[in-house]
Amino acid sequence: MHVAPFRLLAAAAIASTLAVAGCTVTRPSGPTSGVPASSPSAIDAQVDASLSRLHDTVAGSRALVAGAQGVLVFPSVVGGSLGVGAEYGRGALRTGGRTQAYYSTTAGSIGFQAGAQSKAVFYVFNSKEALDKFRQSRGWTVGADATVALARYGANGVIDTSTFRQPVVAFVMTNVGLEAGASLQGAKVTQIRP
Repeated sequence: MHVAPFRLLAAAAIASTLAVAGCTVTRPSGPTSGVPASSPSAIDAQVDASLSRLHDTVAGSRALVAGAQGVLVFPSVVGGSLGVGAEYGRGALRTGGRTQAYYSTTAGSIGFQAGAQSKAVFYVFNSKEALDKFRQSRGWTVGADATVALARYGANGVIDTSTFRQPVVAFVMTNVGLEAGASLQGAKVTQIRP
């Protein structure tokens, strides 16, 4: 196989992946017809819906988010690959229940994973230092700029209390629930103006 046809095939796979962006993990609640999917009000509605789903699905998540310094929510991170993969999503940073800024996330991967997928990603900032470092960055990368711990659960399905002590904790949720063993390493987060 020549390199050029492979690149065209990979580009076609990624383009078709982005075309299914409407197949999100969560749907916005309330009237948003006529509002572009990337507008601030549409992103906020999707963030609200994603947080509600997280709280309904994960026991203890409401208390974790309420006690946090901030939470960054990406309601729909869409990705796909055929050899080389890409993921993209838009979301919002909330502190005190209010949106402070909007962000995009991108990630790449190498490996054979044919098909497209969508997931919601939540970053919970439990310390002021971690949140301040994030907000002052001009491009924040998981693993390079901060260590992000995936939330841990006890046998009863409740968030392990050690999760509350981590500076930054992440949840990854798909249509079937929380994704165990997810890797966010290398995901880059950048502030945007939707």
